[in-house]
Amino acid sequence: MQDERFNSIRMVMVNTTHPGNIGAAARAMKNMGLSRLVLVAPKDYPSDKAVWRAAGALDVLDKIEVVETLDDAIADCGLVIGTSARERRIPWPLLTPRECGDLTWAEAEQHNVAIVFGREDRGLTNEELHKCNYHVHIPANPEYSALNISAALQVIVYEIRMSFLAWKDGKAPHFDDWDMPPANHKEMEHYFTHLEKTMETVGFLDPENPRQTLTRMRRLFSRIRMDQMELNIMRGMLTSIQNFIFHTNNKIQSLEKDSDTPKQGEN
Repeated sequence: MQDERFNSIRMVMVNTTHPGNIGAAARAMKNMGLSRLVLVAPKDYPSDKAVWRAAGALDVLDKIEVVETLDDAIADCGLVIGTSARERRIPWPLLTPRECGDLTWAEAEQHNVAIVFGREDRGLTNEELHKCNYHVHIPANPEYSALNISAALQVIVYEIRMSFLAWKDGKAPHFDDWDMPPANHKEMEHYFTHLEKTMETVGFLDPENPRQTLTRMRRLFSRIRMDQMELNIMRGMLTSIQNFIFHTNNKIQSLEKDSDTPKQGEN
């Protein structure tokens, strides 16, 4: 019997060039009991090559969602994990495939989870990886570490399957319950926009030369993973700061205007 939790887990493939990889991914997913595949602006889909490579997984292809942006693909997800084949200039919280499987299975009970795979030739961009809570890295042979995208997906969905089987046997790792659901990706993107504008308003961030400030702030909040109540508190605080600055500036302008107005009896 299939657990409903599988329906909360989606694989996301970004700008896939070769449709055969889409078919192979669908087949790998069905092998492990998963069925939700989202394509972000694929180069060639629908395609007969995808159908041919999918073999008996045509039902997965039939349910594929095609969207224009990564934000569209992960907007309602409480956990987003991006696949990364190399170390980055600014390191992100990193998972092994096994940890990825355990965390994905545990959190899928409460909210949607997305595992994001990049382009065949260059993976995910830094900007796309910054939208993820965690990165997962497959520790392949360093002398030949380039994995085909469908092979990498097979490793990840296998680990999710193993976590499911351990859960069935009562052996799955336990992740502490929380009193509020996590903020989803769409909510966090609104927060980062709000934060950036506020930092610019108070003069903390130079929009002409932001350096790595925003990236490091994203990493900080990805590591913390705010829940919805915490996010509301932070948004409220930013709004209060903006309102204070607005009213203070108005008061200053009013005082300056009064000082420039000739008083009665003055020439």
